[in-house]
Amino acid sequence: MNFLHYEVDLRPGDGVEVTLDKRANVKLLDASNFNAYRSGRQHRYHGGHATRSPVHIVPPHPGIWHVVIDLGGYAGTVRASVRTVQS
Repeated sequence: MNFLHYEVDLRPGDGVEVTLDKRANVKLLDASNFNAYRSGRQHRYHGGHATRSPVHIVPPHPGIWHVVIDLGGYAGTVRASVRTVQS
């Protein structure tokens, strides 16, 4: 499974802004759901299929979060940048 991965430490009021060069799945996961994702198991996330860029996602609580960007199994590559923003 090919994916881009970024780890972010989000404080209260923070969100993430993801800039993409094409359509892709953008998921914000906690540690246990990221491990499930990597193992190909069922997982819960915030975000989804992004058709426009940039994508803004606000987590339900502060902490360490994992931003995952993939093409949902389709061939190709995607370029992305991730930054923390005040929501």
